Formats: sequence, structure tokens, C-alpha cells
Amino acid sequence: MMAAPSWVYLYCIVRRAAEQRIDGCTAVGTMGGSVFTICQGDLAVVASASPAERYETTRANMLAHERVLERVMRDFTLLPIRFSTVTSATTATADIRRLLDHRRAEFHHLLDEVQGKAEQGLKVFWRDEGLVFRELLSRHETMRRLQREIQGKPPAATHFDRIRLGEMLKAALDNQRVAEAAAILDPLRRLATRTVENPAIVDRMVANAAFLVDRSLETEFDDLVGQLAEAHQGRMQFKYVGPVPPYNFVNVIVNWQAV
Repeated sequence: MMAAPSWVYLYCIVRRAAEQRIDGCTAVGTMGGSVFTICQGDLAVVASASPAERYETTRANMLAHERVLERVMRDFTLLPIRFSTVTSATTATADIRRLLDHRRAEFHHLLDEVQGKAEQGLKVFWRDEGLVFRELLSRHETMRRLQREIQGKPPAATHFDRIRLGEMLKAALDNQRVAEAAAILDPLRRLATRTVENPAIVDRMVANAAFLVDRSLETEFDDLVGQLAEAHQGRMQFKYVGPVPPYNFVNVIVNWQAV
């Protein structure tokens, strides 16, 4: 016989005055139970029974969390709650209702900001990083001269010159990235309500951005991304995702001791 769950897992906050089951999604963890709302006034937390108090940031766990939010997004405007937020099953209803009461004004303000909008994510990569380096060297005589001086010499004898060349190449690459990213992101930024630029996580990444876009402009935004991808197809690879919940614009953090 399966033991009763000890915890309740929280996914997001929505406007909802009546409790309901959210069909068509699978809860985080191994309970196999339903996803449901716990309400207080006109706000609700989407939650599920949980066998664990904490979840590791694995691909499987993150995908399970995101899939619930993507299902909820079909019916509601939502505020994502930070991954692996749980509370005790014995006090969950009281805890959640107290949370919704305590931060009611904040949650309504955030819901107003994302109402009728969704996040669109774009990552752009240089197809050939070596080509970019060769272009940079062709435009910088100092780097070319330093490279020639290093070639054919023992690494120990050119240690500091190699460090200097690496620093110069990195600075030039960063400047090139900023310029090429701006040419792509600026037109998209004009169609978005808000934009978040995240750091490049690999050297060949040109841009890593999220856009909060009004649903009425999604088709226009999609078309513009397509046009930009086509214009840069020989040089860059575009990875475009959306619409998704506003992960980069809202991340509700719950501190139960402060509620």
C-alpha cells in the first residue's frame, strides 16, 4: 500500500476563485497523482502531492515542472513559482492560503503585467567560430603580428605573448558579439513589451534573449524571427522557442518563514 504523501509541490499562481483539477498533465515526482488548485479569494496556487521535500535540478525533473506550467498556460495567465518549492502536506492548504493573502497585491500586479503575453526565447550561434576568429585577425594588424611571432616557437618561450593574444582575441570577439547581437535583437525588441538578455554560455553564442510579447503580436514576431534567420542563415544558427510561460520575467520565490 502506497504511503500518504508528506509534501505538496507548488508550480505557479493563477487567478482562480474555485478549486479544480488540471487535467492533461503529470505531476512532478513519482506519486502519479493529479495536479490541482488551492484557492484563496480570487487567486490560486497550482499544486500536486509530492513524495519528496527537495528535487535535484535534473533534466527530467525540470521538464516535468515545465510541462505542467505549459499545460496550465493554455487556460490561465500564470506566475511561475521557483522549481522545487514544496510545503508540508499537513499544513499545505493553510500555508498556501496565507501566502496568497500575504502577497495578494504583489501577485495581482505581476499578473496584470503578463496578462495576454507570453515569453519567446531566442538563442543565436555562429555556425563557424573559426571563421569569426579569422575575420577578427584579418582586421587587427597587432593580433596578426603577435600570432606570427608566436608561430613555430616553444610554448614556454611565448607564454605571456600567448596570454596577451588570447586576451586580445576575447575582447575582439566580445565586441563582435555585441555588434552582431544588436543587429538581430534591436528589431525584435521593438515588438516586445520587455526583453531580457542572458549571458552567452559558449563562445560561439551570439545572443541569448527572452522577449515578453503580446499574444496579438505573436505572428508578427514569429515572422520577423524567420526573416532574420533567413538573412543570416549562412553565418548563424537560430534556436527559437515559444510561446512559453514567462520564466525570465517572473520567478516567485516563497519563503515560508516570512509568510
